[in-house]
Amino acid sequence: MTTRPAPSGPRPSSDVSAAIGLTGVAGLAVWVCVCHFWPEIADALNAPGPRARLVGPYAALLGLVITALPMVLWSVLIDKVHLRPSTGIDWSLRRPIAAIFDISVTKLAGLWATWALIAALYCLCRWYWSSPYLIAMEVLSALALPLFVLSIPYVFWLDRRLVESRDACWHFGAVLIGREAADRSQVWIHLRAWAVKGFFTAFMISIVPGGFTNLVAPDWSVMAASPAGLAAILVTLMFVLDEQVGTVGYVLTMKPLDAQIRSANPYVAGWLAALLCYPPFQIMGAGRPIFYTAGTDGDDNWARVLGGFEALQWGWAGLLVVLTAIYAWATVAFGIRFSNLTYRGVLTNGPYAFTRHPAYLSKNLFWWCAVLPMFVTTGSFTDMVRNTFFLGVVSAIYFWRARTEEKHLLAEDPKYVAYWHWMEANGLITAPLARLGRALNARRPGVQSASAAPSS
Repeated sequence: MTTRPAPSGPRPSSDVSAAIGLTGVAGLAVWVCVCHFWPEIADALNAPGPRARLVGPYAALLGLVITALPMVLWSVLIDKVHLRPSTGIDWSLRRPIAAIFDISVTKLAGLWATWALIAALYCLCRWYWSSPYLIAMEVLSALALPLFVLSIPYVFWLDRRLVESRDACWHFGAVLIGREAADRSQVWIHLRAWAVKGFFTAFMISIVPGGFTNLVAPDWSVMAASPAGLAAILVTLMFVLDEQVGTVGYVLTMKPLDAQIRSANPYVAGWLAALLCYPPFQIMGAGRPIFYTAGTDGDDNWARVLGGFEALQWGWAGLLVVLTAIYAWATVAFGIRFSNLTYRGVLTNGPYAFTRHPAYLSKNLFWWCAVLPMFVTTGSFTDMVRNTFFLGVVSAIYFWRARTEEKHLLAEDPKYVAYWHWMEANGLITAPLARLGRALNARRPGVQSASAAPSS
């Protein structure tokens, strides 16, 4: 890849407006406050039932609905995303059912077979039947029959209006039925997309209740009395925003919302880099190959290290909150399109106006600042070196993830290519790193100075 002349025009427009994610945050914020202050609300309304905070898993899952609803309404009523050509829908079309009957049946065969395959994998993989995945299996099992029934009118309704009804799902169905020729490349596109959706949807649903409980249950006034407590509750808030909005993104992969998965990462390296960061394949953490918190208090190590320096503790707590806020913002900016390993349009606003990978950058800076891996309680120089080295390996893995994602997106959309080059020249964080990379490459024998430097 070689750099182009520095773009002097405006930053390429984003396929997602900033308001979509913010409406979801507003809805979730109201719900979190209702759940936290429910005893007081129940008293004021003289409502029946116990006077306790709503911290159960179903309160957390209802939060997904309350987060999703305003985002969907804004997307359709204000941004009118359903009218975009990228949906593949022509709303003026009203094909008779007879004209699309065979297509829709074939597509339903492909869709149901895909769901059956995912269900079989859920059954076979033991980790889905232990905590914390049990809630995800409960939810998906309860939704299985309604989704099966509703998929029939939905597919027929959509096929009457699609410009090209023979999409990737149809090609998979055609392979199964064998009556019409199918494009095998489209089959792989379909299977990769649903592999992402099947794997990450279950994971996201499984982590939603825990984070929600950790946010709603504590006494906020007590937490706010100390820098460590205030940082803990605000950091938890940011992670709950990330989990709730991110889960909505995995669920709402729908063409009428222009949120469909257009392609999943086709590169093995991309999948490997991503899966290493998630259970059951995760290689980071206690008892795993990459363990970087030996002899520390984990993410709370900063509070121990800075103990006795109250002013510095408050400042450090603020830094950690800002970093997690950027991380959450990077997810919220996606609105209903968040997803790992997929292309669902190009995002250029919010924190993506400053760096192409704000989530990875802020997350890794948070880990370094929270863990402070070189400050160990054991006094062991070996632990200091190991912790620092392995946290460096974690950061390297996320850098690798970023590069594989860029490779995928650069091959998919000319708008992302334009955005990539615009950021190289103008991004507040990316541009200086790109210039530094080019300068370092220019000093290396046999490396042309025009080569593009990896940047954040």
